[in-house]
Amino acid sequence: MPLFPMRKIVDSSAPPAPAVRLVDVGAEHEGQRLDNFLLRLCKGVPKSHIYKAIRDGQVRVNKGRCRAETRLAAGDTVRVPPLRLPAPGSAPPAPPAAFPVLYEDAHLLVIDKPAGVAVHGGSGVSFGVIEQLRAARPDERMLELAHRLDRETSGVLMVARSRKALVALHDMMREGGGRKHYLALVVGDWVNDRQHIRLPLLKYLTPGGERRVRVDALGKPSHTIITLQRRYAGRYSLVGAELRTGRTHQIRVHLASQGHPVAGDEKYGPDAVRAALAAQGFRRMFLHAHRLEIPHPVSGEPLVFDSPLPPACRALLDYLEQARP
Repeated sequence: MPLFPMRKIVDSSAPPAPAVRLVDVGAEHEGQRLDNFLLRLCKGVPKSHIYKAIRDGQVRVNKGRCRAETRLAAGDTVRVPPLRLPAPGSAPPAPPAAFPVLYEDAHLLVIDKPAGVAVHGGSGVSFGVIEQLRAARPDERMLELAHRLDRETSGVLMVARSRKALVALHDMMREGGGRKHYLALVVGDWVNDRQHIRLPLLKYLTPGGERRVRVDALGKPSHTIITLQRRYAGRYSLVGAELRTGRTHQIRVHLASQGHPVAGDEKYGPDAVRAALAAQGFRRMFLHAHRLEIPHPVSGEPLVFDSPLPPACRALLDYLEQARP
């Protein structure tokens, strides 16, 4: 019986295996963190794969080992190893979405973020505002978050469209530049017309791995200015909150520390209040970034962005007004 040599059958329709790439950093990425550079470059690759490649030394900058927080310079060469794509059946790419635009120019995009949408993917969330914006604007060279809003917080959100703007905005936020104003409905009868809350805040994880923040002497200095807007029969109060520092959950924890948590806050507020509000059709946290005053990150021109209260918040205030004795 004749023997025939075995030949490996190659599927010509299969995509080529990933290979090492050497990528030159352009001027538009000057100052960007290495991890953020790779996340944009390697779309679809899970974050965990990228961070592991950096830790293992597979990613190199100018032939040297580097860290995720390494800042890139124009002209640097980044070695990008073969990276695995998500397994079949994993989370699909972010669907494109349009958000109300409050301002837009070559360097800056300011949108009105709805409640219930995370600003970015991660921590159990497949995608957020920034991924949806990139999907909706595939020709944009750059879209990066300039700051953060909690998932259940609505209102003014800035997105940088140039590296120069992003660096300037990050510096501005870090140094407390600009004025960030929020509206919050709190539980109970807020007494003082104007009150400065200066309490240090410390991030920690619950036994279940959930991120939380508490007032703690070991925490970072934090400063919030609260102004009373209106009382509702001793049950609730509408207050303005101005951030003088930008800590995680700052307004929520500062208000809760005074015995007046934000209405509807599932982390720092009472379940009974949240259930009562849900019975009235209000199923979110009443915290809204309604006004932002900053100089333009490139030109220095004074800018003011306003976002009106969402209809659900406005309807709740109308209901509370009618329920007043």
